[in-house]
Amino acid sequence: MNREQLISSITPTGYQRLLYAVETGRWPEGTLLTAEQRDSCMQAVMLYQSQHNVDAQHMTVSAGGEICFKSKSELKREFGSTTDEIVRVNINDIPK
Repeated sequence: MNREQLISSITPTGYQRLLYAVETGRWPEGTLLTAEQRDSCMQAVMLYQSQHNVDAQHMTVSAGGEICFKSKSELKREFGSTTDEIVRVNINDIPK
């Protein structure tokens, strides 16, 4: 199977399964991946992303095959996060 055939054979559902496996080291059913399986899955995920990822997240491969890195400020803007939304708790202030 060549590269184009592999990419076109991956469905969006299949991609999500591969992505989950790469991120967790397990298939969605819970079976552990071998190192070889994880490497193969990672390559398939990167190939799929290089053709279909039009909204690249931080440290992914965007459509066109470029690796996309987003800065902390870009991610904050994207997720609407501000430091005002962060609640900090000092464990020494909690009654025992």
